[in-house]
Amino acid sequence: MDSIKKIAKTLAIAFAGAIIAIFLYSKFIHEPGGVALLGSSPVQFTSYNTPQGPQVQLPDLTQAAEKSVHAVVHITTKVKAQGYGGNENPLFDFFFGPKGYNQPKGYNQEPEYNMGSGSGVIISPEGYIVTNNHVIDEADNIEIVLNDNRKFTAKVIGRDPNTDIALVKIDAKDLTYLVWGNSEALKLGEWVLAVGNPFNLNSTVTAGIVSAKSRSIGIISGQLPLESFIQTDAAVNPGNSGGALVNASGDLVGINAAIASRTGSYSGYSFAVPASIARKVVDDLKQFGEVQRAMLGVEIKNIDDNLAKEEHLGKIEGVYVGKTSEDGAARLAGIKAGDVITSVNGNAVNTVSQLQEQIAKYRPGDKVALTIKREGTLKQFAVVLRNTKGGTSIVKESFSVLGAEFGPISEKDKERLKIDEGIQVLNLTKGKLKDAGVKVGFIVTDINKMAVSSVEDIKRVLSQASTKKPILVEGVYPGGEWTYYVFKLEE
Repeated sequence: MDSIKKIAKTLAIAFAGAIIAIFLYSKFIHEPGGVALLGSSPVQFTSYNTPQGPQVQLPDLTQAAEKSVHAVVHITTKVKAQGYGGNENPLFDFFFGPKGYNQPKGYNQEPEYNMGSGSGVIISPEGYIVTNNHVIDEADNIEIVLNDNRKFTAKVIGRDPNTDIALVKIDAKDLTYLVWGNSEALKLGEWVLAVGNPFNLNSTVTAGIVSAKSRSIGIISGQLPLESFIQTDAAVNPGNSGGALVNASGDLVGINAAIASRTGSYSGYSFAVPASIARKVVDDLKQFGEVQRAMLGVEIKNIDDNLAKEEHLGKIEGVYVGKTSEDGAARLAGIKAGDVITSVNGNAVNTVSQLQEQIAKYRPGDKVALTIKREGTLKQFAVVLRNTKGGTSIVKESFSVLGAEFGPISEKDKERLKIDEGIQVLNLTKGKLKDAGVKVGFIVTDINKMAVSSVEDIKRVLSQASTKKPILVEGVYPGGEWTYYVFKLEE
């Protein structure tokens, strides 16, 4: 009996041991993700066994960055301070006159300047550089610093306040430049680089994605402002203005212009003029001296739910035509108030800024195909675009017909001739001034009774003048002979 009990006890212990072994195996070794105590065990810690999703491959932007930094320049400007030569001390003005007039003999009246800074993009090996109009506006001197630290003085080829684009040129050759890209092909979420000189930090590159397109933010203050910005989250700060926005291939798809900020520094979003607009503006400035703005001759507005219900428009799409101008391109083509423009040459438009961007690609006299929704039916209209004066021809810049090259006059000559402002005729070719009898050396002080001291002043005055009425040019020759000339811009 004792032997039987011993055998039974031994079997019981063995059975219990087997049960425990099975339990431990199933609990700690057999189950996936368990803890392995032996280095030779194939079982690993949970963190190593968790299935992983596919790795996200970020784009390689190094080549685009390398390509861009050599074509982006640093621009510094000198702008004559308002009311220079005067003094904020009332006692000084009492004794010597306001703005320094009747100053004591020997007093050196030097102009005071404000310094500005921005960026620009080289777009040709011959030295053409595109930037923002607000970077070089009213500048008396524009200095360009290349990425290799070479310095040049730039001259203004033309500028367009309505798009905030300007074109300048330096005397250089074989420069590294960027080629224009297709901004309309940009997709939301696509990676882009912003290249510029924020806070005077040369050749700074930041990356982000396209956050929105055809954005209007109400920042441009021209007479016919055109806003259809590319919105990105690439970091842009003061000094980036005029710099490049490039895609992953290094193509120029925009000109950085503005930021959305309550502090004046970057806080999340930046805005660039799309290449579709900037390129056309640059081409016009090079070829004609001013932008050839094509006009539809309509008053338009975005369609929201309220307007759609009020006008029984059905689906919310397109741009609503509130009014057509008499003899405007749209009315002459048969478009009426109440129509909805849904596309331009096959490109869908659903906002005012999208429509303006599409029309901005063309010049006066160009024909475009508009798709119009009228009473629920789509119709096609061929529209011949017109210029800002109502015609279909290219508008020639008033300044170019003068046929003159101008330059600044020295402070010594101002003092000797007792004049405060003026700009001197350095060279004459065939044009209105030469025909009127103007000679080289003549200092223009006033045009149509408005003081001028720069080429930009002359352009501004002439742009406001009627082409049918006489232009009065007054000034003085270096010898002290005062005279005036009269001519018409158009005969």
